Amino acid sequence: MARLIALCALLLLAPTASAFKFMKNWKVPTIQGEIARKAAREKFGSKKLVVITGTSSGLGRKTAAALLRTGKYHVVGAVRDLDKMELVAEMDGFDMSSFTPMFCELNSFESVRSFVDDLKEFKAAKPVDRLICNAAVYQPSLPYAKWSVDGHEQQMQINFLSHFLMTSLLLDDLAQADDPRCIYVGSVTGNDNTVGGGGVYPIADLKELDGLKLGAKNPISMFDGYNFDGAKAYKDSKLCLMMTSNLLHDKYHKQTGIAFSSIYPGCIAESPLFREKREWFRKYFPIFMKYITGGFVGEEEAGMRLFQVAHDPRCSKSGVYWSWNGGPREGRADALETDGAILGGGGAGGGWDSIYENDQSDKVLNKETQSDLWKYSTIITSAEWPPANQPKSPCPTLKVIGAITAANNAKEDAKRMKPQPGMVGGMSHKVLSGSASFTDVVVGGTVGKAAKGMQGLLLGKLPDEAVGGSFQEEVRAEQQPRTPGRARRVLRRLAFWKCAKHAEEAAEADAAVAEAAVAAAEAAVMAEAAVMTEAAHAETADVNMQHDDHAVVIINGANGISGVNGAAHANDHAHAEVDTAAEIEARIHEALATGAAKTTNA
Repeated sequence: MARLIALCALLLLAPTASAFKFMKNWKVPTIQGEIARKAAREKFGSKKLVVITGTSSGLGRKTAAALLRTGKYHVVGAVRDLDKMELVAEMDGFDMSSFTPMFCELNSFESVRSFVDDLKEFKAAKPVDRLICNAAVYQPSLPYAKWSVDGHEQQMQINFLSHFLMTSLLLDDLAQADDPRCIYVGSVTGNDNTVGGGGVYPIADLKELDGLKLGAKNPISMFDGYNFDGAKAYKDSKLCLMMTSNLLHDKYHKQTGIAFSSIYPGCIAESPLFREKREWFRKYFPIFMKYITGGFVGEEEAGMRLFQVAHDPRCSKSGVYWSWNGGPREGRADALETDGAILGGGGAGGGWDSIYENDQSDKVLNKETQSDLWKYSTIITSAEWPPANQPKSPCPTLKVIGAITAANNAKEDAKRMKPQPGMVGGMSHKVLSGSASFTDVVVGGTVGKAAKGMQGLLLGKLPDEAVGGSFQEEVRAEQQPRTPGRARRVLRRLAFWKCAKHAEEAAEADAAVAEAAVAAAEAAVMAEAAVMTEAAHAETADVNMQHDDHAVVIINGANGISGVNGAAHANDHAHAEVDTAAEIEARIHEALATGAAKTTNA
């Protein structure tokens, strides 16, 4: 009894969300559950379990190394090339007792699901403490899209859609941890309230999500529904990640305790992320970022920043977009408390205490677009999310009364749904459309075409990695070269006369076919007439023979009255037969006339 009173007092004094979360996760102990938890403790000890995508190179590689150096984490690296991962782990001296590489091809939703199944089998009863969605590709060079296994533009599936699905599959596991965190690697390019995001073309903009609403599947490459732009697709994917992080915070932070956040670690100009850019760009871009913009960050420092958000107790706050004050802001130890400054965020330097909560743009915070992005991404990926409920009291009385009230409410709703004047529930719809601006058309047809014409000459050949790697063929309309205006007019006239000539030739061919049909019809009628005439002649000959026979009978019977009567009867029969022959000839002439009429009609 004393324990029950103490528990009730604890619930009253404790913060509401954490108290309800404790009750939500509490389960009646079972033998099987205890065995599973013991096995997890033997495998992982007191280490936290971290899942990172893309640990074989770049930011993910350095973050994994930083986590492993603490000795407090077991890292699962989700990679598509296990051989490469094994080599990298050996080169970087990973503690393989605390690092487990697992295959995951983010180009395929099926592969993501298989990875999660393998992870759950591997970790047993151990909850996932950190999910770091880091892997990304950048494909700005090609004028057309490369496609995933599922038929989506690769940057959108690898960077966003597959991580969206993975989060849904691991959300319940994260909710079981004591200090769970879900971290999305965003970008300044997806946040257009800064120079890096709002001053460099193209600008991240999902517009009305017309492409996503139609499935964003080959040949629809962009979420906004317009034609492909590789650089914009990358920026849009980062915008999607940052928006999703905010929406996850709104939906699930209170009921699960998971801290959802996004980060921008700085411009890692020497990262393999730029492997699909031309060689000269990869050579000079880091120099430009170091000495012109000051936004350059090395892989090692960027890895430490992502590690900080996963490790630092200050970063357990949810709904935050983390950034760092680099360069001239070094030494500002109170940056976190004073919210830092937005200008210049992301540059190298500054150290551990230069972290701050960065401001997010209107696009990132747009609730309507967030809602549509969530809805249609869920449909495309077939993700399943738990109901987004605010914390509720675990009181048994509330559950009983609530069940009774819900039943009564359902009855009342059924009454209100009966058809009658004014009942329009469920009849609303929204007509969506998208249109390109006149300026885009004019500029694209003049300056844009000239710029694209010079691009091949100035920039050089694309690397093989940029051209290859698509899982589906590109569906593109054939592009014909345009002709100058005067020449186009001449060609249109020639095309007109050519069409007229073709029409005349077609008419002559039709006339020839008609004449042949008439001749064939005439021949058929004449043949039929010949057959009928021959039959008539034969029947007439039979009549004449019968007439002669009757005449003989008349002569033989002329001596008596009966003979005279027989002669008269025979003569009448002969006349009847002659009339029959005349009818046949009349039918022949009628058939000939009908055949002639048919021929004329043909």
